[in-house]
Amino acid sequence: MVTIYDIAKATGFSAPTVSKALNDTGHLLEQTRSAILEKAREMGYEPNSAARSLATKRTYLIGVIYDDPSMQRGFNHPVFSGVLNKFRESVEAAGYDIIFLSCHTKLSYKAHAKFRAVEGIAIINADSRLNKEMSALSEIGIPCVSTNASIPGICTIVTDNKKAGYKAAEYLVSKGHKKIGFLSAPNDEYLPASKERFEGFCQYLTEAGIPFDNSYYEESEYWTVPSGKEAFKKLYQRHSDMTAIFAVSDLIAMGAMSYVREVGIKIPEDLSILGFDDDRVSEYTSPRLTTFRQDSEGIASLAADLLLQHMVGLPVPNKLIHLPCEFIERDSVIDISK
Repeated sequence: MVTIYDIAKATGFSAPTVSKALNDTGHLLEQTRSAILEKAREMGYEPNSAARSLATKRTYLIGVIYDDPSMQRGFNHPVFSGVLNKFRESVEAAGYDIIFLSCHTKLSYKAHAKFRAVEGIAIINADSRLNKEMSALSEIGIPCVSTNASIPGICTIVTDNKKAGYKAAEYLVSKGHKKIGFLSAPNDEYLPASKERFEGFCQYLTEAGIPFDNSYYEESEYWTVPSGKEAFKKLYQRHSDMTAIFAVSDLIAMGAMSYVREVGIKIPEDLSILGFDDDRVSEYTSPRLTTFRQDSEGIASLAADLLLQHMVGLPVPNKLIHLPCEFIERDSVIDISK
């Protein structure tokens, strides 16, 4: 294995100078730094992270929490897969590696974070059943940021779900729909996305003079196609007079579309459907699904920036930060006002 001492001997520079060049630290002439880096490449030098950690007493590790019990998509989730990829890219560019933290072993998230000596924690998606685990993270003194779960004391970057829900109702009403069903997903105090979309949805209807009848509301057990199908079946059996539905995720919307096809209802002629997330297959459903696209890269970039700032001691807001999403109009909603 090539060491900094081998490079020092080959270049004629001291070992401390070589170390500064390889770690991009200190004040060196650009000519000196370039010569050392070029020689290191020629000699096949590879950095020793263990030695670096011993020397600096730092691990350069960021712990990532990514659990998906209710959506059941794992790394295929249309939003959080993008968030994870961009977050990794951002922190690796800053010289950090990521490691996944789990509480499905004998260790809690808190214990696992301490065991791995991570310098920061990114909660990309959390298991809402582990509320105590989530709360404990804000108390361990390790900088944290979240991109979905709203945890007291931790900065969270999320989509402006309320504004999106408002836009959904506004759009459907503008197309002449008044009897509109709402397909929700599981709600809890740490994962408020579905609840916020419903709040925005109801806000617009109230302002438009169309009070929402709660019998047009149905909650899906999970954020999945089968759960969406079952939830819509219950809703449709109560209100076959609906002309449109807003589903809080594309998978739930696709579950509704599956049931609709089974009973012979035409989309959008008989029923308009609006989804959320712009799942990668939404553009290829029949008809193509009108939906909302969350800003995965924007959420991830801001989360990485704020976490890195927090890790070097700069203040970050311990609150929700909302980012806008994009409305994607396709073919699954029809105008019945004409």
